[in-house]
Amino acid sequence: MSLGTLYAGEATRVLAAKGVVKALDLDVKFGEKTDESFQKNFPLGKVPAFIGPKGYKLNEAIAVLYYCEYLQTRTMIDAFMMKYFHQLYSYPCLKYHVEIANLRCIWSVLKWISFASSEFMVEATTAFKPFVGKAPYNKKAVDEALEKMEKCVSALEARLEHYTYLVGERLTIADVFVASMFYRPFTILYGDEWRSKHPYLTRWWKTIAATDFLNWFFKDVKLIEKPMEAPKPAKKEKAPKAEKAPKAEAAPKAAAEKPAEEPAQEKKPKHPLEALGKPTIPLDEWKRKYSNEDTRAVALPYFWNEFFNPDEWSLWKVAYKYNDELTLTFMSNNLVGGFFNRLSASTKYMFGSAVVYGENNNNGIIGAFLVRGQDAVPAFEVAPDWESYEITKLDPSKPEDREFVDNMWAWDKPVNGKEIVDGKVFK
Repeated sequence: MSLGTLYAGEATRVLAAKGVVKALDLDVKFGEKTDESFQKNFPLGKVPAFIGPKGYKLNEAIAVLYYCEYLQTRTMIDAFMMKYFHQLYSYPCLKYHVEIANLRCIWSVLKWISFASSEFMVEATTAFKPFVGKAPYNKKAVDEALEKMEKCVSALEARLEHYTYLVGERLTIADVFVASMFYRPFTILYGDEWRSKHPYLTRWWKTIAATDFLNWFFKDVKLIEKPMEAPKPAKKEKAPKAEKAPKAEAAPKAAAEKPAEEPAQEKKPKHPLEALGKPTIPLDEWKRKYSNEDTRAVALPYFWNEFFNPDEWSLWKVAYKYNDELTLTFMSNNLVGGFFNRLSASTKYMFGSAVVYGENNNNGIIGAFLVRGQDAVPAFEVAPDWESYEITKLDPSKPEDREFVDNMWAWDKPVNGKEIVDGKVFK
């Protein structure tokens, strides 16, 4: 009987799970996102996803990756075989009764997988999406993402300068997962010059890409010589030239009028909200008060009594739509950080805070934002992932809405009965 069906697609995040199934020759079927079973069981439409023979459902890249490896473990035990098992977790296991000899190896594997998923890939996605037409090109956002990616790369390079693999001296699923994350960077962002400056990471990546776990995908992938050029804005079509009118009879010089000067064309605002003009009190005044004064005692009373003008500003509740997919709290907070980075073009027109509440594998993201004007879309749509959040307008005349804003900006009260464990301020 088949061990189940893996819905994977072609996204980078699914390469490791597909590689484990292929390299370990697991009796797992591959399904498509168009399959009725996938659409019925996974309404969010995200891959990878897995359905077992008894209806067990699982999604999220890291969870599916570990479950596929577990299927190999179970198969090995049933067949009294240990093929590949020691490679994937660095376990010294050679008996029917599997004993974990070194928990530190497992923790290190998890560390590198989480690092690649929540740190490196978040920034890589921001950097490469404009080059493949999945997001508008914003040079500042791309440059900032590349800079943060380089910090991640430095950590990898420092490790691989002295070690063959990320964990110990044997291949683990950490190597497979992290190496798969470099598909887009090596085909869009990182050329020959970059690779020559990172010899240890490049050597490691070529080694992992040549294994049975990834060779099926990377054998036909060509690495770029030079980074792709930034996409150029579409050229505006020139308006057709107007036909010249027939010349009128020349008027006497004395009566001739000077040609009227054409009015200077108004410059289009760089941001849609710039057209609203300046508020009565600059937003920076509130940001300074919030940053430098006690939140409950000083900053919030100032906000409500002196700064906030409902004719100039609006308040919004921002809640992440997919809390059921969140796992570790620090990863949820990194998700917020990535969202805030992509909102940077609206810094002059909004302020807000988002918190992570709950615990690992049971947490949520929610926050409150102040936005210039009465429409939130122009402020939020600069971030490609803004539609992953439910944005609801608040009524400052309602005590419960004011209390919600206070709590989101003070971080000192539970949310939905759960303690706030982390968060970030957008200012």
